[in-house]
Formats: sequence, structure tokens, C-alpha cells
Amino acid sequence: MLTDLPDELTQAVLARDEVARYLRTSDGDADFDALEKVIGYLDELRTTQRYPIYRRLKHPLYPILRKVERLSENIEVVKAAARTKRVIYASNHKSHLDYLIEPLVLDDHGIRPPVIAAGINLFGGPLGLLHRHITGAIPIRRNVRDPGYLITLRAYVAELLKRHDFMFYIEGGRSYSGELRPAKTGMFHAALQTGRQDVVIVPTAIAYDLVLEDHILARQRVKRQQRPFSRELAEMARYAVGYRSRAMVTFGDPIPLADVDPTSRRDVLDLVRRTRRAIGLQMKVLPTNLVAAAIRPSIRRAELEARIDDLLETLRAAGANLGASSGAQAAQAGCEFLDARHVIALEGGRVRVRDRHVVRYYARMIQHLLEPGTPLLH
Repeated sequence: MLTDLPDELTQAVLARDEVARYLRTSDGDADFDALEKVIGYLDELRTTQRYPIYRRLKHPLYPILRKVERLSENIEVVKAAARTKRVIYASNHKSHLDYLIEPLVLDDHGIRPPVIAAGINLFGGPLGLLHRHITGAIPIRRNVRDPGYLITLRAYVAELLKRHDFMFYIEGGRSYSGELRPAKTGMFHAALQTGRQDVVIVPTAIAYDLVLEDHILARQRVKRQQRPFSRELAEMARYAVGYRSRAMVTFGDPIPLADVDPTSRRDVLDLVRRTRRAIGLQMKVLPTNLVAAAIRPSIRRAELEARIDDLLETLRAAGANLGASSGAQAAQAGCEFLDARHVIALEGGRVRVRDRHVVRYYARMIQHLLEPGTPLLH
């Protein structure tokens, strides 16, 4: 069980050099306004994970989780790391289901679940209570430039890492376009401040045959504003009717942090790039991605299979993690998923695009593995 220790954590954060400097005025006196602000942020960030209750969450969430088959790759790598290391899981972010699926994949294999960084918009109402007092999620304010908040957040995560494993999403939020977005550096900086020599980052990639929010995200493509989570939840429930998918979670080789200099901009950026590249190569290329990337607005099934075969050759050369071995195999599975989702239509020997926005969304998921400028959906 992760026990809530406000006094201990607060004292540890306040004692950190970077926080202590922030809490002093230019004359060296105590800045009580800054102290009040930091204490307020710590109260907002504080979380508790009650592991026995956390494990039982599978049952009330069963109506959702039964729609998604959980699969994993390289789980033995994580088991070995968890025995002797403090583990940070750095993941891409596709769906609101990610922070249900990924910890449960770990729990399925007897691996302790991490504390998770999640957007503060998820902490309203009953869901907020669930995150704060059971799952152990940390509410993160995104795109905040207040130095007091950033210093407090990094210090809090650094101290938390001395006690617990941690998971964060390198893109900050979900990918609205489908592509693997550039990584944000804030959580990497926090991880490097912990002072422990046994901390490793495990690159973690999640991929779905069908993303629950695909229609919602594909039409926005760019996140323009934060919408109430209750509204997003209602939309997801509508698209959950008839929804079935696999979720493939792939773990990469641990990246040790002991040799990374947290004061070196080059070291930090190299770590960020290395982690993002590993995640990009680990992301399972599923049949829906292949069909979406190879399809034309209307195409004969045989031509689609041939185009997927050509695409597979390119992806093999790029070192991609492939989920299909042939164009015929990928077309069969991918067309079934996308047809059931009303994204394409199967008309005898032809395949026709019904929703080009969603098709492009799935195609962009492999864009990072292709040459820049490669056209999608000719």
C-alpha cells in the first residue's frame, strides 16, 4: 500500500535545494507568499495508492475492460527491472483507456503498479476521488509556466520516486492526430532530480487495433481547448457500442539514469530522444495501421494487399515492430476492424473509404517510421 505521508513528503520537498532557493527573497529572507503557494500546490499533487482496492477495480470496470484484450511483449524485461530497480515507465498516449490498461497489464503479471501522472481535468467528481485515493494518479497542470508550480512538481515527483515506481506520458496528452508527437521534457527533468542511482526508464508503447475515441480525436486533430471530462466520457460511451479491440503493450530495454547529468542540456535531450525513438520502434504496427496507410479512396482488394506488402518491406527495413507478416493477412484483419467501426466499406472485391479523417488518424500512427513527406491516403 502507498501510504499518504503529507508531513514527510512536504518536509522533503521543502528541504530540496531548488525549492529552498525559490522560497527565499532576493535579500535571503523567507518568502511566505511563495511558501503558501508551494504548500497549496503540494496539497493539489498529493495522492494515495491503495493497492488491495486498486486490484479490485478490475471488477466494476469489467464492462469496459472486457471489450479490450490485453496483450504484452517483453514483460520479462520489466519483471527483472522491478526486482532491483526503481522503474519509470515512459509511454506514448493514445486513449483514456491507457491508464487503465497499462497498469493492469503489469498487475496481470504480478508487477507492482506505478503512480501515474494524469491531466488535472480527470480529477473532478467521483473519478477524481478514485484517482486521488485509490489509483495513485497525480493531477498535472499542463502548459503552466508558473516557476513555482514547475519547481514544486519536479521536486514532488523526485521525492515520490524515492518511494514508488512512476509512469508518465511523454507527449503530455493524447495524440489527437494519431502520430507520435514530440516529447515534453518536464518529467524527464523531475526523474533526474531524485538522486537515486538505481533509477531506470522503461520505454513503454501502447497500440490498439481500434482506439475508443478515434472518431472524436480524428475530427479535431489538434487539441484546441480542454473540454470537460464528463463530456468526453459521454462521447466515449456512445462510441463504445459494439467496440472490440486488442491493446498491445510493449516494453523496451531499461535506460539507466545514473550516467545522465541532470544539469547538462545535451544529456537530457539525448535521453528524451533515445526514449522517444525506443517507444516509436516498439509501437506495434497493427493491421488497421497498414490498411489505413495503404488504402486509396476506392481500391480493389488485391491492389490493397499488394500495397501493404510494399509497405511492410519499408517498415521491416526501418526496424518496426510488425503485427502482420503479409498484405493478405493485414488486409483481412484490418478491413474487418475498420468495417465494423464504419470507417471503410467492403463492396465485393473493392474497399471504399467512408471516413477519411479516421483513416488518416490510423495511418499517421506509423508516420514516424516512414520517410518524411510520405503521402497517406492517395
